[in-house]
Amino acid sequence: QVQLVESGGGLVQAGGSLRLACAASGRTLSDYGMGWFRQTPGKEREFVAAISWDDTTFYVDSAKVRFTISRDNAKNTVFLQMNEMKPEDTAVYYCAAVPRDPNCSGYGCYSALATLRNVDYWGQGTRVTVSS
Repeated sequence: QVQLVESGGGLVQAGGSLRLACAASGRTLSDYGMGWFRQTPGKEREFVAAISWDDTTFYVDSAKVRFTISRDNAKNTVFLQMNEMKPEDTAVYYCAAVPRDPNCSGYGCYSALATLRNVDYWGQGTRVTVSS
């Protein structure tokens, strides 16, 4: 079992920055790819960013350049640095753990990490609100 706890959400003005953190316990994160998804009312949870077991990173187009995902395996923590935030970034952000897929490597692992059904563990979510 893996427990994921997010923190760092809050209210920020457009153009501002937030740094989300996801602390894991139960198992070492190096066995997992880690991702961030977000969800707004009435919409399906959507992929935002992920970092693979080999530290390859992936982003949804709207997050490229503005967001950076990183991991500190020694602290069992994953981060999402969000800069130049926009009102459309407003959502509840969820941390996710995806088990290592031996059938992919490098950028070939995008589908493995960005697909909801591949997620084994979810955090409880942290709310992010970007005001215009």
